[in-house]
Amino acid sequence: MPVLENQHALITGGGSGIGLATARVLLADGARVTLLGRTVGRLEEAVAQLGDGASFVAADIADETVLERAVAQANEREPLTIAVANAGTGTAGPMLMTSRDEWQRVMDTNLNGTFFTFKHAGAAIAANGGGAMCAVSSIAGLRTHKLMAAYCTSKAAIDMLVRNAADELGAQGVRVNSVCPGLVETDLSAGLHENEAMRADYVSCMPLARVGSPDDVASVIRFLTGPESSWMTGVVVPVDGGHHLRRGPNLEVMAP
Repeated sequence: MPVLENQHALITGGGSGIGLATARVLLADGARVTLLGRTVGRLEEAVAQLGDGASFVAADIADETVLERAVAQANEREPLTIAVANAGTGTAGPMLMTSRDEWQRVMDTNLNGTFFTFKHAGAAIAANGGGAMCAVSSIAGLRTHKLMAAYCTSKAAIDMLVRNAADELGAQGVRVNSVCPGLVETDLSAGLHENEAMRADYVSCMPLARVGSPDDVASVIRFLTGPESSWMTGVVVPVDGGHHLRRGPNLEVMAP
């Protein structure tokens, strides 16, 4: 019997990058997956690529009412037992020049979206007898990233949210953990990869001296949401080539 047979996972930001890689590895072990995102075309392409066992629901995780309906829709298809809060966004610039709107945009997606996902998916998973949730945080939640105050703050807050959720939901059979990726080749980080000096600076901070792939992170999410980690909750796991052992990157090298 496949390890994750009879499991159903909701994955936010599931249309690409780490979310799509996570869907692929969960499907390979027998789970069903529902991808959640804002762009219908991208979700359709992802589901077509994944094949049987995958479906999608379109929603903006920053809108709690919309997200609540989306979680209910996914749960009606098949009882949810796993949730991966992966959707996120970013920004860069001097803290003193960051507008309130830009700050709020990052918080709405990264922090509020993760909270709403945990709140509504967590309730469904608890009602279904328990399961696991995992947030995708960042090395930026563990180490300062100069010129990325909003992003760093949102990710550090996610890690504390994970600990609190784990403490509260453990009695209901729901485990909650997070992964903190370093620099991974995704659409969101494309600008960092395109700048050779920036990419080199990141790699210099990693003992393993290579940029990560979505699959590197997805395999750890699979572990944290599977039966192998059944006695683990409230942990924040760096998946970053060892970047957390050194300093944050120097984004100033990107300046013209």
